[in-house]
Amino acid sequence: MDALLPFSSPVYLLLALGIAFCSGFVKGVVGFAMPLVLISGLTLFLAPELALAGLILPTLITNIMQALGQGPRAAWQSISQFRYFLIAGGITLVIAAQLVRVVPEEVLLFAIGVPALGYAALQLGGVRFHLASQNRVLETAVGALAGVMGGFAGVWGPPTVMYLTALNTAKHDQMRVQGVIYGMGAVALVGAHVGSGVLRAETAPFSALLIPPAVLGMWVGGKVVNRIDQVVFRRATLIVLAVAGANLIRRSLF
Repeated sequence: MDALLPFSSPVYLLLALGIAFCSGFVKGVVGFAMPLVLISGLTLFLAPELALAGLILPTLITNIMQALGQGPRAAWQSISQFRYFLIAGGITLVIAAQLVRVVPEEVLLFAIGVPALGYAALQLGGVRFHLASQNRVLETAVGALAGVMGGFAGVWGPPTVMYLTALNTAKHDQMRVQGVIYGMGAVALVGAHVGSGVLRAETAPFSALLIPPAVLGMWVGGKVVNRIDQVVFRRATLIVLAVAGANLIRRSLF
């Protein structure tokens, strides 16, 4: 047991497995928020660095599954379509990951939580941001922001969802595109945090242990998403984004 969770206890291990399942379920329903749920839940009883290490491998595996859910050809089309987002995000993710031990945790959590909550609140309140088509400059900027957040905390969902929602992306297309973006980011995240020392021999077994419950939760969530329409999907996505953002702000302040 100690080899799997070297910095905690068996009770906390069970809690971690439950949180991983819940994060997978949420991802299966709305296509994102697994890292947000994991980092928010695990840091309640684990050190932030260990929580970050824990989310890396289940995030990688589930995003690859999501990206390939409609086949390799569809995934490749998404890569080509959002290549500016992916390139910018990959570069800033690697750079930001090297600073993860320097930036104070509360600053990082606040910086992630405020835009996530603000955007979701505006959207749920009836304010709509709409883009008629993709904008390369804006896409590059949003991708760079997502990469910074991903490098620091393994969380790049909020800016990605904001951009895709503004484009009014169809439900199944949005699920696939999110999988591609997050999957490419997760690959970069693994490499970046092997380099930063966050993912290492002592923490990798814990991260691997969270893969099965996360995958199971995602499968269960996928059964739910097939039964909801586009309007409900959009609202569910925004509610998850708002709750996650509010929780991050709470933790940064208190």
